[in-house]
Amino acid sequence: MKRNVYLEDIPLEEAQGKFLHFFAGHLSAAETVPVTAAAERVTAKPVFAQLSAPHYHAAAMDGVAVAAERTFGASETSPLKLVLGEETFWVDTGDPLPPGTNAVIMVEDLHQLPTGEVEIIAAVSPWENVRILGEDMVQTELIIPANHRLRPVDLGAILAGGVTEVAVRRQPRVAIIPTGTELVPPGKTPMAGEIIEFNSTIFAAQIKQWGGEPVVFPITPDDYHQIKTRTAQAAKEADIVLLSAGSSAGSQDYSSHVIAELGEVFVHGVATRPGKPVILGQIKGKPAMGMPGYPGSAWLAVELYLKPLLYGFLGLAVPKLPQTKAWLARTVVSPIGMDDFVRVKLGPVGERLVVTPLPRGAALTTTLVRADGILLIPRGSEGIFAGTEVEIKLLKPEQEIRNTVVAIGSHDLMLDIIANLLREKYPQYTLSSAHVGSLGGLLALRRGETHLCGTHLLDPTTGQYNVSYVQKYLPGRKVYLINLAYRQQGLMVLPGNPKQISKLQDLTRSDVTFINRQRGAGTRVLLDWALKEEGIDPSSIKGYRREEYTHTSVAAAVKSGAADVGLGVLSAARALGLDFIPWRSERYDLAILGDYLEHPGVAAILNLIKSQEFKEQAEALGGYDLTDCGLVMWES
Repeated sequence: MKRNVYLEDIPLEEAQGKFLHFFAGHLSAAETVPVTAAAERVTAKPVFAQLSAPHYHAAAMDGVAVAAERTFGASETSPLKLVLGEETFWVDTGDPLPPGTNAVIMVEDLHQLPTGEVEIIAAVSPWENVRILGEDMVQTELIIPANHRLRPVDLGAILAGGVTEVAVRRQPRVAIIPTGTELVPPGKTPMAGEIIEFNSTIFAAQIKQWGGEPVVFPITPDDYHQIKTRTAQAAKEADIVLLSAGSSAGSQDYSSHVIAELGEVFVHGVATRPGKPVILGQIKGKPAMGMPGYPGSAWLAVELYLKPLLYGFLGLAVPKLPQTKAWLARTVVSPIGMDDFVRVKLGPVGERLVVTPLPRGAALTTTLVRADGILLIPRGSEGIFAGTEVEIKLLKPEQEIRNTVVAIGSHDLMLDIIANLLREKYPQYTLSSAHVGSLGGLLALRRGETHLCGTHLLDPTTGQYNVSYVQKYLPGRKVYLINLAYRQQGLMVLPGNPKQISKLQDLTRSDVTFINRQRGAGTRVLLDWALKEEGIDPSSIKGYRREEYTHTSVAAAVKSGAADVGLGVLSAARALGLDFIPWRSERYDLAILGDYLEHPGVAAILNLIKSQEFKEQAEALGGYDLTDCGLVMWES
């Protein structure tokens, strides 16, 4: 099989138009289901009342039913007596009115006499305190139109109208075929070169959410004839065929050839980032799609093409994501000529909603989880400058976003404990943390982009942590340094320490590869000071210029064999099963502006870190001394 090539690299609107136009007007067939099983289904026909509701004149109150004209003239000065059982009759709420009556006097307005009479002191109007026949709906009246997604209240109204079955659109069956020799099912431990297959689970959940019925096929290896056979089978059994992976131009990317041979390819390659290598076509008149293998690309592709297709099959308009305006914290560069969909975090800091771009790799799943919204940079732009007000399409409720506490600064695993406890103890709040290093966090604090900053910057001239840096970068601002922990920094190495590394000087050996932290990180500041103190030239360390942004990323590099050693905290070494050579103890503080100290979410965090539960969980990570946890170490 020859190598694929992109057929086109066309604008998004043109790609959607070519694909969706071919299937315009195609509606799923109707089927009849019990109303009790019809929640979230879409009506294929209008629903008319077969019964009026109520279907009789009903008492709306407890009291006595009466002919209203018998009460005229009653007053406090001239009360009227009515004979029970002859002129008036006891009724409870919901009872049918006895013949000859047309109103109800509330029991609170009655005085029952021992003579078998009731005394009233006010007249009632005809049909007062009565639910007349058809007050809610009248027989033959429209209850629900066609092409309406049924909500719980809709089901109640339909049943009240005497209807027990409803015609709904059959849920479009979407066949999902995961392809790739490297894929293994969830639950199996992957070997080197193998990947857990999870895209089909994401697709299936999205399809259910949009009203379709997913049918997941077994993993198919990169074999052209197997993929073709399974795709042909799917086209017979399902309404839509979705091939997962194999959509690019590699030597084993067969999806476009399979779709072309079995049907027709309309589009192969769209000018979007991520999601460029997408295939849109048809097989025997049914939609056929080839999705990229990277989850970031795949998620966006099904949102852009499968979602409007399914809504069209169900006769529904595609719901638009809610939008909000926010301020961009960092400049975002974008390739011209492509619609760029950037995943972002949002957080209210002061009077502004601040946008922080997330890492943009198409292979990343964590950014899909963490994303609060999407920033679209149109294809005619090369990017957007920091400080610009932008429009964000929201992926989470705005109220949840506005209850977010933003932490930007140094990475530490204790922040994960805080984030989880915050949701457990104060579920209205969320902690959003971005790891840019201590110095980057202080600069974010200065720019008004964060509520708090984790920092552990050593001043070698004074031996103090954090104070001189706060004075330098936040002069004249009210800042509190609140201790989180004293933590142990050390060298992380493979189990058994095969290279027998024990001190900084060992980093200069020719057989040792190091993995560093980024400039501005407190760990990097500490290392550079120590190297200078010991007279070690950084250029003599192989790997010194290779940087990672978190302790766990450094640990992962060591565990994978990409480096022999890295500097980090004990908790990160333990988390990834590495040996740890203790080196220095340091103070890790939270820097908080005085303006935010009384912020309810920040106050909740400060309460949490003083709790015994937090301290126990943090100490279990290893390498932390929480003697001063929660104490104000310094204030400007």
